[in-house]
Amino acid sequence: MDQWTVDVNEENFELAVLEQSKEVPVLVDFWAEWCGPCKVLGPVLERLAEEYAGAFIVAKVNVDENPSLAAAFRIQGIPAVKLFKDGDLASEFTGALPEPMVREFLSKFLLTPADLQAQEAAALEEQGKAAEAKAIYQAILESDPDHAKSLLGLGRLAMNAGDEAAALDFLDKVSIVADERKEAERLIARLKLHSGAAQDLDVLRAKVAAEPNNLEAKFALAQAFAGVEKYREGLAGLLEIVKTDRSFQDDAARKAMVQIFDVLGSEDPLTEQYRSELAKVLFR
Repeated sequence: MDQWTVDVNEENFELAVLEQSKEVPVLVDFWAEWCGPCKVLGPVLERLAEEYAGAFIVAKVNVDENPSLAAAFRIQGIPAVKLFKDGDLASEFTGALPEPMVREFLSKFLLTPADLQAQEAAALEEQGKAAEAKAIYQAILESDPDHAKSLLGLGRLAMNAGDEAAALDFLDKVSIVADERKEAERLIARLKLHSGAAQDLDVLRAKVAAEPNNLEAKFALAQAFAGVEKYREGLAGLLEIVKTDRSFQDDAARKAMVQIFDVLGSEDPLTEQYRSELAKVLFR
């Protein structure tokens, strides 16, 4: 038993489990000396607690020595495992699950060691230490090629370095079921917008001024605005095109507006304003 595994009884349960779970998740293992499956599961939980090094605590409750606790939690079979987080029961299982299934159970509530490393790398990113952050992300991917946080981090770094092809490659690899996928898609949309910023704004402005009815020129100017993150100007230009000709280039202006909404996020004031304006045009 190490520092991440503790014996808990009726006297210290509230402090050692409920209060402690407000700091880190606490996995309570209800067990007994005579229970064969308990002796199989117990070492797995203890080994994982050591591996996660403080990401969670294992609290062991001997049901024979603490019958009131067993009764309070309606323990009918052991081993019984209950996970507490923020002072409340968050999840549970009964029986000696194999280690892969225990890991899957924990993954819903805990950061993995790789996640913790990726957090460290993200902090280095914020400090402007791109090379150090990149080294950590790459090291994580050597052992876990699909690690979403690391793929997203490398995508950000490549994007900031101006390597759009590498950025798209990393971001496209973020799993569609990962929590990080939404941010990856936002960055992908941003990169695609930037690809439309190649033309000089002054040249495009002059062309639109000279040919006010040229929708292709207006569309190019709106894309260029979005590409340099002048989203208000870009959205205004695209909305004007939708008002003029909804069918222009197979609904390209509306699609471009939606792409900008994805970049800005649904809570951004510009998204709310222009989504409303777009709806008025489409459903009038």
